[in-house]
Amino acid sequence: MVTRRAVVTGASSGIGEAAVRALRASGWDVVGVARRADRLHALEEETGAVAFAADLTRQEDVDALSAWLAETGPVHALVQVAGGARGTDRVEDARPADWQWMFDANVLSSQRLVAALLPHLRGTAAVDGHADTLFVTSTAAFTPYPGGSGYNAAKAAEAMLAHVLRQELNGEPIRVTEVAPGMVFTEEFTLNRLGGDRDAAERVYEGVENPLTADDVADVIAYALNAPGHVNLDLVTMRPVAQSAQHLLARGPLRVRGGVD
Repeated sequence: MVTRRAVVTGASSGIGEAAVRALRASGWDVVGVARRADRLHALEEETGAVAFAADLTRQEDVDALSAWLAETGPVHALVQVAGGARGTDRVEDARPADWQWMFDANVLSSQRLVAALLPHLRGTAAVDGHADTLFVTSTAAFTPYPGGSGYNAAKAAEAMLAHVLRQELNGEPIRVTEVAPGMVFTEEFTLNRLGGDRDAAERVYEGVENPLTADDVADVIAYALNAPGHVNLDLVTMRPVAQSAQHLLARGPLRVRGGVD
């Protein structure tokens, strides 16, 4: 049986780090990509994944990754997790620099990776029958909310990239999957979005029973990539039970209403 190799971005924390662990546990070779080399190397020692430090907003780093992959073996899957949010400002108050960063990190990095790695994926698919691209976006990609405008716009653009790519690859054995999580509790996402304000970050999750974890999302990523090659999960939307919609969040214990038979 051929061991498949995945490139996972954003691998130094959160969903990306959890995806590395989940794929390694299901038998994949994994290349973990992120900027923070120290955290990547710790993950490498723990899981046996291979670390590659790169800033995906820099074309030269993406080119270096592509060249290194060409020298070291086939690529069966690209798992694009890297990204993030900055700020919760209204449109009229937003800082263009925050929006620029979000578009660079969420959208343009995805385009750079697709352009650089698609030849690798095509080569693998020609030999092994299929290959995968998977994008972790957000429910913010299709549900607007006040204070979310920059992140809404960036994730909507990333999601549209995936939708268009799926159509452009029609007729080729390359799957394009989008996983769009709702509320996920991770160590850094909300903290970074709120400029390091730990108290404000903790209030976001206060009273919410069992928000999603990075491991929950990683399990879905692994399921999608391990599904039979003819099965494509176009879009997986996942939320905690406490979050019925983007704007509808239960705080406090979940409980049954009315009588119980």
